[in-house]
Parts: sequence; structure tokens; C-alpha cells
Amino acid sequence: MQDKLEALKERFHEVGQQIIQPEVVMDAQRYSKLSKEYKDLERIVTQYDAYQKLLKDIAGAKELITTEKDEEMREMAKEELNELQPQKEVLEKAIKEMLIPKDPNDSRNSILEVRAGTGGDEAAIFAGDLFRMYQRFCEKMNWRLSILDFTEGTNGGYKEIVAKVEGEDVYGKLKFESGVHRVQRVPATESQGRVHTSAATVAVLPEAEEVDVEINMNDVRVDTFNSSGAGGQSVNTTYSAVRLTHIPSGLVVSCQDERSQLKNKAKALEVLRARLYEIELKKHNDAISSQRLSMVGTGDRSDKIRTYNYPQSRVTDHRIGYTVYNLPTVMEGEIGDFIEQLRIAENAERMQEGETA
Repeated sequence: MQDKLEALKERFHEVGQQIIQPEVVMDAQRYSKLSKEYKDLERIVTQYDAYQKLLKDIAGAKELITTEKDEEMREMAKEELNELQPQKEVLEKAIKEMLIPKDPNDSRNSILEVRAGTGGDEAAIFAGDLFRMYQRFCEKMNWRLSILDFTEGTNGGYKEIVAKVEGEDVYGKLKFESGVHRVQRVPATESQGRVHTSAATVAVLPEAEEVDVEINMNDVRVDTFNSSGAGGQSVNTTYSAVRLTHIPSGLVVSCQDERSQLKNKAKALEVLRARLYEIELKKHNDAISSQRLSMVGTGDRSDKIRTYNYPQSRVTDHRIGYTVYNLPTVMEGEIGDFIEQLRIAENAERMQEGETA
């Protein structure tokens, strides 16, 4: 670990010199990339410097205990050592976590898709509740959420809704939400007051750039149609909505957010690119993790990951056995605790991987 930290410290000083060079400052893309690397390295180097100072203090205390003749001084040194040792363990753990390779997709924007599952009208209403929860969470994170496409449920909510989320480390946080979300409650349409179980599926895809996925437009069929829902006469009576069918994969993507057919086509291409990228990413992840099945991962959309129990005001994440009893608060977008607990569990898994590799 020491050698790796020294190499990172050297790289930190190297990047620090590079970002003040005029030719780098003039190159916005390069400057942005180096600035991000400098910021990431600075966190590690700051902790490493604190760790080195701590090791010197521990060595000094140990030396005093063995060489000092004054009993009072030795006792003071022992007390100091007892305080420093736990700090050393905390710092070592923090540094090891920082050294875990980050998922390169974590800093990307995301495509968020919520679809009603089993449960009929109640599933669509729950899908709407989940989407509202994510809207609130995005507001708290100062992220920008824009709806790309939606199909409303018969009695409220959505059969499906697709949105783009832009901001800092969006995918790194939202990726844990992928999977099946289950709700247990008395539906508004239930006359007997019985609790029903319904489900909605969430998919979070990392936004793909053109360099990641090249789409041959000869493989894409483009259809236009009238937009649905609110938007005024000009939206609903013109063929501004766009549907793209990727013939080789069979993927179908629609977008009706914009009044302009051209803009809707561009946004639909973003979603199509993200879905194609997800397919390739899954193949890659399956290939490198065939020896084990991650408890956390990014959540397969066929896995039941979380239950929202309204009668007990309980929310349980089944991947890590984490439960809270403040369901109304969670539905208002307070899902940060779940994401943090899942991040910790993922880091623990990856650290164990590194130790057994």
C-alpha cells in the first residue's frame, strides 16, 4: 500500500504542475480532465500525509515508553499511544477505501426508466410514486431531471416513464436503484381494505457518448407520431414525437418531450445509445465477474431489491438487510441512507476481492 500511495503522491504533484501550464489552461477538455484527477488525488494525498504524521507520532510514543526513565512521562506516552492506535486503524480503512478503483461510469449522467410491473393499475400508480421519489431526490442533489417519454396509467401514475438525469456522480449514486421495487399497501381501488402486493421495475443506465457506441442509422427505422399528454395544441396535433427501432437488437425508443421533431430524435438516440451501451457493459461485467455473484452490484432488473410496506411504514433493502421505519420520508426523496449503505457494502466486497485476488 505504501508504494502505491507514494506513486499517487508523485502523480499528484505532477498533475499540479501540469494544470498551471498555459497550453493546458487553454485546452478546456484537457484542463477539465486534469482538474478532476487533481481533486481526486488531493483527497488521497491529504489522508496519506495525515497517516504518515500519525505513524511518526506512534513511533515517537513507543520510543518514549522504552527509553524514558521518568515513570510519569512513560505513562503519558502510553496514554498517547492508546489514543493514536485507534486513529491509525480508522485512517488505514479510509485510505484502503479510497484506493479501490472507481467505476469509470460513476461520473456519467444517467437515463432513468421506471415501469409498472405486476399489479395492474396499482403497479402504475406505484411507478408514479417511485418516479416522484426520484424527482425529489434529484432536487435535493441539485441534479437536472428532464422527462423524455411516458405512458400514463389508466387510473394515475405511469405504465412507463423515461427521464435523463444530469449532475455530479449521477450514475455512481443512482445505479443501486436498478431492479424490482415491491409495494405492499391497500390500493385506492380496493373496496375490502385488503393489502395488495404490486411491483415496478427501475433501470438506471449510464449515459453513453458517441465514442462509446456507434449507431449505424441504416439499422434504425424512424417513425413519427402525435405527442400525448399535456403540451398544448401545437404538440398534440403535429408529428413531433419520434420512435426509433434498432433493427439488429429489436430495441424500441420513443421521445415526445420536445416540440421539435429533430430534438426528440436526438434525445431518443441518447436513450438508444445508453441501452446499447448497457448491453455491452453487462456482457463485460458478466465476463469479469463470472467467478462470483455480487450481493450489491448495480442491480439486475429481474431482482427484487426493495420492499415498501405502507401498513408498517417500513422500507427494506433486501440486498443488505437494511430497514427503516420512515416510509413517508423515503417517498419524499430521502433515499440517501440506502445509497450510502449500499456503497459501503459494495466497497467492502471490492476490498475483499482485492485481498483474495
